[in-house]
Amino acid sequence: MDLTYKKLAELIAFNRRNFIKLVIGGAVGINITPLPWKLTDDIAIWTQNWPWVTVPAEGEFVHENSVCRLCPGGCGIQVRKVDERPVKIEGRTDYPVNPGGICPLGAGGLQLLYNENVRFTTPMKRVGPRGSGKFVSIPWDEALTLLQARVAGLRLQGRPEAVAAVDGNPSRSSMSLLIQRFMEALGSPNYTRMPGVEDTSAIMNRLMQGTEGPMAYDLENSDFVLSFGCGLIEGWGAPGRMIHAWGLWHEAPMKGKVKIVQVEARASNSASKADQWVAVAPGTEAALALGLAHVIIKERLYDRDFVNDQTFGFEDWTSGNGKNHLGFRRLVMEKYSPGNVAMITGLDASTIITLARNFAKAKAPIALWGKGKGDLNGSLFEFMAVHCLNALVGNINKPGGVVVHNPLPLSPLPEWEKDGIAREGLAKARLDQAGSAAFPFSHSLIANMGEAIVSSEQSPVDTLLVFSANPAHNLPDGGTFRNALQKIPFIVSFSPYRDETAFMADLILPDHNDLEKMDDVVWPRGLQYPLYGLSKPVLDPLYDTRHSGDVIIQLAGIMGGPIESAFPWENYEEYLMTRAKGLYEAEGGLTGFDEAPPPWKDYGGRVQVKSNYTSFNEMWDQIKSGGLWYHPNHRFGGWDGIFKTPTGKFEFFCTKIQLAAKGLAGGGPMDVALKKMGIHAEGDEAFMPHYEADPDPEGKGKYPLLMMPYAIINLSSGQVPNPPYLNKTLLDHQLLKKDSFVEINPQTAAQYGLKEGDRVIVQSPRGRLRVRVDLFDGAMPGVVFIPLGFGHTAYDAFERGKGANPNEIIHGGTDPLSGETIWWNTRVKLVKV
Repeated sequence: MDLTYKKLAELIAFNRRNFIKLVIGGAVGINITPLPWKLTDDIAIWTQNWPWVTVPAEGEFVHENSVCRLCPGGCGIQVRKVDERPVKIEGRTDYPVNPGGICPLGAGGLQLLYNENVRFTTPMKRVGPRGSGKFVSIPWDEALTLLQARVAGLRLQGRPEAVAAVDGNPSRSSMSLLIQRFMEALGSPNYTRMPGVEDTSAIMNRLMQGTEGPMAYDLENSDFVLSFGCGLIEGWGAPGRMIHAWGLWHEAPMKGKVKIVQVEARASNSASKADQWVAVAPGTEAALALGLAHVIIKERLYDRDFVNDQTFGFEDWTSGNGKNHLGFRRLVMEKYSPGNVAMITGLDASTIITLARNFAKAKAPIALWGKGKGDLNGSLFEFMAVHCLNALVGNINKPGGVVVHNPLPLSPLPEWEKDGIAREGLAKARLDQAGSAAFPFSHSLIANMGEAIVSSEQSPVDTLLVFSANPAHNLPDGGTFRNALQKIPFIVSFSPYRDETAFMADLILPDHNDLEKMDDVVWPRGLQYPLYGLSKPVLDPLYDTRHSGDVIIQLAGIMGGPIESAFPWENYEEYLMTRAKGLYEAEGGLTGFDEAPPPWKDYGGRVQVKSNYTSFNEMWDQIKSGGLWYHPNHRFGGWDGIFKTPTGKFEFFCTKIQLAAKGLAGGGPMDVALKKMGIHAEGDEAFMPHYEADPDPEGKGKYPLLMMPYAIINLSSGQVPNPPYLNKTLLDHQLLKKDSFVEINPQTAAQYGLKEGDRVIVQSPRGRLRVRVDLFDGAMPGVVFIPLGFGHTAYDAFERGKGANPNEIIHGGTDPLSGETIWWNTRVKLVKV
C-alpha cells in the first residue's frame, strides 16, 4: 500500500473537507442553521428572480411542526410560515429523533416545494418520444380511467401478473403496504422495491436472530463505534440524529470517552473526523470482521456467558443424524488469522490485532454496517460477519449495543376474499425470482426483473407502476432497467418530480410534495426505541396533485368487486388510522417529547411508561399535532425468547441457510445447490459468515482498477432532486460547471500520466463515463471513486447535464445468497482524453 496513503489513514487532516464543520458545528453540532452555507449578497439578490426562492409578503409569523420524509430518517421539522407561505425549515428541538438537528437536504426542502421546473403540476400523458419528457395535461378523471381500463383489460385476459410495480417508499411504511395490497388484489406477484441497506439487514436479522423487527442501535450509550463504511456524518441512519450524536461524542461530558473507528477505502468525512481510519480494500470488510473475531476468540476476550448460553454454532456440533459440523470458532481460527486477513485487506496484522483488542475491551462497543447513506443494498455475508462482532462481545440487547425489538405494534389490515383471477395470478412465479429456491430469503430483486424484461423477446410486463422511485437513474445496474423501460408498453409514474423514470412514462399521476401531505415514518432508520412518526400538510397543495395513497383507494373503488373490497377506507388518513389503532392497544406510548431527559438516557432503567392519552381519538389527534408516538422503555439483558431462530438462539451457524440449500439440492450434490444460490464456499462454511473473494470474471488485465461510488451529504442521491441551493455548496473538485470528478490517488494517476483537472474516461464492461481528475491522497491506490447524485438527464437546468452517474457503468456481479447487485466492486480502466 502507498506510504502516503497509509500515513493519511493514521493522521487524517484534509483542509479541503472542512465544510463538514459547518454541518456538524465543528465538533459539537447539536444545532445547525437551516441552510448551513450562506450565499453572497449579490447572489441572494439575483436568486430572487427564481420561482422556487421563498420571498414572502409581509404577514404574521406562524410555525407548523411536521416530520421530514425526504429520507427514511424521519427527523422532526418545524416550518416557519409568513402569511401562510412556508419560508424556512428547521430541526425541531421537541422531537426525540433529532433534537434540533437537520441535514442539508431537509433544510433545503422548500425549493422542491416551489420549483415548477422539477415538479409535475397536473396529471399528464405522453405525446412525444419515450424519454423526451413531452406531455400534455389531462384531467384526473381521464387519467384514472386510462389506468383502470389498462389494468382491468389485463385481468380480463387472465394476465394480472403483467402488471408490475416498483416501490421506493420505506419498506415498513404504510404507503408501501398499501401498494403491496393493491398488487395482491389485482393478482400480480410482481411487486419490487428499490434496493437499500434495510433489505440486506432484514435478511441478516431473520437468519441470525430470527426476528422481523428493525435494526436498532443504542449509539448514544456506546463508547466504541466501529463503523464498516457507514457515512455517519454523510446521511446514514437518521441524519439529524447522527449530527446530534456526533456532537454528543465530541463535547463534555462524553468528549474523549467515545472512540469512533471508520473502516473504508476512502478518506470520507466520517473517516477524516473519526478517531481512527482503517483503510481496507473494497469488498474485503467481511474478512476484516472475521480477522477481528479471530483475535477476540484467540485471546478469550469474548463474552463467554453470552456465547455459551445464547448462541448456536460457535463450537463444533453434532446433528441429530450423528454428522459432525464445523463451528464458527474453528472456521475463524483456521482461515482468518491476522496474517491471512492482512493479505486480503491490505492492512498490517498489528492494526487488526490492536483494533480487535480495543473493541473487545470497551465497555459498550458496537459494530455497524451499511455503506454510505444506506440508500443501496449491502453484502449479506459482510453484514453477518460484522454482526458476529456484536455477538462475541455480548453487546446485543444491552445498553450501547444492538437492541432487539419486535416490529412496531401497528394493526394488521383486514382480510378480503380474492377472486379467481387474483389467485391464479399470484400462484405464478415472480419475474425477479425473489423467494425462489435460488434466492429464498429475498423479498425483492429489481435487477433480476430488469434482466428478465431485457432478455425477453416481448416484455413480460405490460404495465409498470412506479411509486417514489427513479430506477432509470438510481439503480446500480449498468443501465439495464433503463433499457427495460424502453420495452414495457405502458408505464405509469406517480412521482411528484420530473425524474428520468417519469420522463419515460406514458401516464403521470403526480403525488403531492412531502410538505403537502400526511404520511407516516414507521420506525426511523437505526433508532433504538420504537417510534411512529407522522408528517402533516403544512399548506394546501399548490397544484393539481393528489396523494398517491388516495389515488390507489380511488382506483380500487373504480375497479369495484373484490379489489374495491380490499380497500374499505374513504381516504388515506382513514387507512392510517386503521393501522395506528395497534399503537393505542399496545399501551405505554407517549405522543410528546419535553426535551429533558432525552429518551436514550436511562433507556433501560426507566419505569413502565404511562400513556398520556385515554382514548384512541385523543391519541390520534395528538399524533397529528405533534407528529409522533414513541415508547422510550426497554428491558435490557433479557434474552429468553428474543431470538426466534429454529434453535431459539443467536446463530453463528445459520440453520435456515442449511435447510434452504438442502431443499434446493433435493438429495443431490450440496455444492451444486450452493452455486445456484451464488455461494462459492463449500461445506459448513457456506452456512456461516465468511469472506467470498471477488471471482473477477473480466480479469484484472483488461480492467485493472476498481471503481467505488460514494455519497455526499449535500448532494441528493435518492428519488428527490437536489435543492438548487445545495449545488452552491459543492466544491470545485466535486462539480466544476458541468463536469464532475473522479478521485484518484496521485500514485495511480501517475501511472496513467494524469494530473489535476485532466479529462478522462472511466470505462467498465457496461459503458463509459467522462469525468475530470481530482488527485486525492485519501483515495486508495488502485481504486477510483465517483460520487452518486450527478449525471441527471431530467429535472431542471440546475440538475440536468451536470456530471456523470456511476450507476450507468456498474458491473459488479451478484451478491451471494441475497441476489442483490454488487455495486461496490466494479472493475474499470482509465482512458485519458
